[in-house]
Amino acid sequence: MRIRISSGNTLAVLCLLFSAGMWGLIWYPVRLLNEAGMPGIWSSLVMYLAAAIVVLPFLSNSYHEIIENKGALLVLAIAAGVTNVAFVVALIEGEIMRVMLLFYLSPIWTVLLGRWWLGEKLSSKASFLFSIAMLGSLVMLWNPEIGLPWPHGIADALALIAGVAFSVTNVLSRKLSSLAMSSKTAVIWWGVVATSLLVIIAQQSPLPEVGAITWASAWLLGWLGIVAMTVAVLYGVAMMPVYRSSVIMLFELIVAAAAAWFLTDEAMTSQEWFGGGLIILAAYGVATIEKPKNKKLLRELGEE
Repeated sequence: MRIRISSGNTLAVLCLLFSAGMWGLIWYPVRLLNEAGMPGIWSSLVMYLAAAIVVLPFLSNSYHEIIENKGALLVLAIAAGVTNVAFVVALIEGEIMRVMLLFYLSPIWTVLLGRWWLGEKLSSKASFLFSIAMLGSLVMLWNPEIGLPWPHGIADALALIAGVAFSVTNVLSRKLSSLAMSSKTAVIWWGVVATSLLVIIAQQSPLPEVGAITWASAWLLGWLGIVAMTVAVLYGVAMMPVYRSSVIMLFELIVAAAAAWFLTDEAMTSQEWFGGGLIILAAYGVATIEKPKNKKLLRELGEE
């Protein structure tokens, strides 16, 4: 089996690397907004509302395909909303690299979703690597004083939830690769807006008492950051199988680690590094070895 290489594939890889790099850095301005008095849930609302408004003029010709795929797009909106809100709050509340590593169990969830959703079978190697990833997460979460290796706090739990939701988003984006980019981006961004609003209402979170500069900064972050990152990752995921895009997105961990080292005083323990190393090893292994077996599916994924 040979993978076709083309300028489209090259652009897709570059788009994913760009998006991964941006996601590896997005936590820093979000934390600055939080320190300025704007909680993560409010910054998510403002950033994604800014992005969602941008895409509205491009939806005039997408009405019919949105209606035809309303069920899948509704799931995509919910998954994207949960991913982004949970991830942003986790990055504010927790340690950057710990949150990132727990979030990047997502390639493992992607493979499991592929088995359930796309009918792909897990090889013995993939099953072994899945066990390695679970061991890594248990090592990271283990605390002798607490006992069972459950998430230590809200940040751990949100990071794991965001990873699962991110896998759903990626698999659905791949299945919906024939849809216009404007349709998918609109659904994702408005999904985050809706999720943020629901959380704000549920928490009865008051309007942040911050200055105009803080509001403008969050709005510009949506325009300049969220728009570029979302379009880049959707294009990249649509142009290649999800198991390959999952590997490329691991670049986010490198960027996040470097940024956390330079910009914060956070330090991971040797236990956390060991568990995180197992997660990275397993995620990379699963994403690279788990090839679709069905010929029809291979054609859909652009392989021959």
